Amino acid sequence: MGRKVNVIGVGMTKFQKPGASDEYNVMAANAIKAALEDSKVDYKDVEQAFAGYVYGDSTCGQRAVYEVGLTGIPVINVNNNCSTGSTALFLGRQAIEGGLAECVLVVGFEKMEKGALANKFNDRTNPLDQHAGVMSKVQGFNQAPPAAQMFGGAGREYRWKYGTKRETFGKVSEKSRKHAANNPLALFNQPLSLEEIMASEEVFDPLTRYQCCPPTCGAAAAILCSDDFAKKRGIVNPVYIAAQAMTTDYASSFSDSMIKMVGYDMTVNAGKQVYEKAGLGPKDVQVVELHDCFTANEVLTYEALGLCKEGEAEKFIWDGDNTYGGKVVTNPSGGLLSKGHPLGATGLAQCTELVWQLRGTADKRQVAGAKVALQHNLGLGGACVVTMYRV
Repeated sequence: MGRKVNVIGVGMTKFQKPGASDEYNVMAANAIKAALEDSKVDYKDVEQAFAGYVYGDSTCGQRAVYEVGLTGIPVINVNNNCSTGSTALFLGRQAIEGGLAECVLVVGFEKMEKGALANKFNDRTNPLDQHAGVMSKVQGFNQAPPAAQMFGGAGREYRWKYGTKRETFGKVSEKSRKHAANNPLALFNQPLSLEEIMASEEVFDPLTRYQCCPPTCGAAAAILCSDDFAKKRGIVNPVYIAAQAMTTDYASSFSDSMIKMVGYDMTVNAGKQVYEKAGLGPKDVQVVELHDCFTANEVLTYEALGLCKEGEAEKFIWDGDNTYGGKVVTNPSGGLLSKGHPLGATGLAQCTELVWQLRGTADKRQVAGAKVALQHNLGLGGACVVTMYRV
């Protein structure tokens, strides 16, 4: 490991439905300004910027950053599907850790359209064609949104393997809505009962509508710095990145398993790398923000990150070990399911929530005694970034 990397400022906008948000550059600038104010750093002290977004023309990162300042610094645009925000964070962390910069900005934003995700370029090879090939072989295609078929198929495979009840997946969404009710920046603040979740229209078995994350607009940002920079600014005991790892698909992703196709092995291996680097394990973690794009993926991720043993996620959920009063509080922000999922912003919104948790400033969402936090951000195509924070 190189130099210690601190997260000294975070900020995010309220997540909103498509059509209700500001322009992407305005959202991003507001998140950046909030992170700068939080860090007590002037923009002129930022040496590099990493800007993540999925849907937009080239150099949207520059257009967003220019709202805050025109200092001529490098601005690197990042696009890595749903893990875009944490990929930008990964690059910013490398710049500080490797001694290439003392202070960097990382920002993620997305202005999304209504409806399910769709391809923008239909005149070239689809980057998910290998993933689609696995799905075609294992379960075929239907009219449901492709992502719902992929993660729903993984949930179905899990059910067949362990005899899991459909309501178990619904319980994840019930917990998510309950957490989001305490997050003023979340898209959905209205709790839902398990009965309401299960009664919503089926998207792809075992997923109902309220078990799928919504298209969302929003932005989030973080300021990272070295220990030397923090000390010169009088910043005492900042939250820092204890370990971070990124993985991409393995050969196993393209076997005959929907679970592995949606990134299970990427998560397992990224988690193992982080635990080894940090010298800590899942039992040392008090709070987690993980990639719950669909309830099925949250169920799988409990096991992939070692929060519970394989095949024990159902018990973990019904025992309440995934919420306040249990073993580890997962997605106190409401997660992607309820906070929302603006693709480029998600990884940095997760970072923001966990920094607030470790500082003890998460208000009604505060996890008592939080000292170690874990972040998991996954994108098909594929990439998985796992990050551990400490204070």
